[in-house]
Amino acid sequence: MSLWDMSEDLSGACASLGGAHGVRVDVSDEDAVDAAIRQSEAALGRVDVLVCSAGITGPTVPVHEFGFEGWRRTLSINLDGVFLCNRAVVPLMLANGYGRIVNVSSVAGKEGNPNASAYSASKAGVIGFTKSLGKELAGKGVIANALTPATFESPILAQLPPEQVAYMRGKIPMGRLGDVAESAAMVCFMASEECSFTTAATFDTSGGRTTY
Repeated sequence: MSLWDMSEDLSGACASLGGAHGVRVDVSDEDAVDAAIRQSEAALGRVDVLVCSAGITGPTVPVHEFGFEGWRRTLSINLDGVFLCNRAVVPLMLANGYGRIVNVSSVAGKEGNPNASAYSASKAGVIGFTKSLGKELAGKGVIANALTPATFESPILAQLPPEQVAYMRGKIPMGRLGDVAESAAMVCFMASEECSFTTAATFDTSGGRTTY
């Protein structure tokens, strides 16, 4: 199985490949994404799995104080990046008659977090986009689902003020932040052959916060 993984980091612009190969790409740059997938296919022979998790939190301010530049940058990475990377790999997967796509959203995409309008909007967009794509690809061997984690321990928390992190922790019935390994385990199932009869769906790893 060959993997193209958009891994979340502070720049929101890192893609990595299984094995010894790797490529960094700005996921909001159409030409860069298309070039990266061509390079990936050449290195791996095929791409069976795409995990889109690159993202940034964006500014933590009320809507009336939100600058348009911060809004556009957040959506450009969190939503445009998902679209561009999905669009790039789908033809390869259709040609092979097999593929698994995992688009990482957030509980904020279901509920919305105050002072995080761009992030919430972008993650809601990921859910809607994945539902549409999954239905387009149903019956063609390519599965596309979204993941909605709650807040979990990761470097991205450094982008948020402590009071915002405390607010999000307080919304989780289990009373703690998630562990990366817990979401990674769900991603592994979503990316596996065993995930064969669920598409256009949303998988939850939120400690009980969002159960719909």
